[in-house]
Amino acid sequence: MTRFLLTLKTALLACFLALTAPAHAADDAIKVVYHMSEGIPQASRAINNIRNHLNADPKAKIVVVTHGLGIDFLLEGATNQMEQPFAGAIGELAARGVEFRVCNNTLVSRKIDPAKLVMEAKVVPSGVAEVARLQAKEGFVYLRP
Repeated sequence: MTRFLLTLKTALLACFLALTAPAHAADDAIKVVYHMSEGIPQASRAINNIRNHLNADPKAKIVVVTHGLGIDFLLEGATNQMEQPFAGAIGELAARGVEFRVCNNTLVSRKIDPAKLVMEAKVVPSGVAEVARLQAKEGFVYLRP
């Protein structure tokens, strides 16, 4: 009888794990914050990195946080070093779930009207504080392209 109970217990545990593992795995997306503060060349690298990242891991949750010169690619009409607009790439990545956040401190210090940002960008009070919050409070992994 004990052997029967042990076998039954093992079978029930295996069924439980089989039923709960897929549900847990679906919620297990890796969260990444891309930190950008260096301007157009860094933005060009980041766009390619993020595309590659999503191609390898389509479920990744990616937030791009910008401050300083890092906000420049999120300004209306911004182009890369080859004069290609960033707008298409930003729209494409936003459609894939990427969020773009811009430091209000930078906007104020550089006297940039928030209306000049692309529509996909969201203003946050502080870029560096946003990076820290995402890492400390929401478990994001930090990447700097």
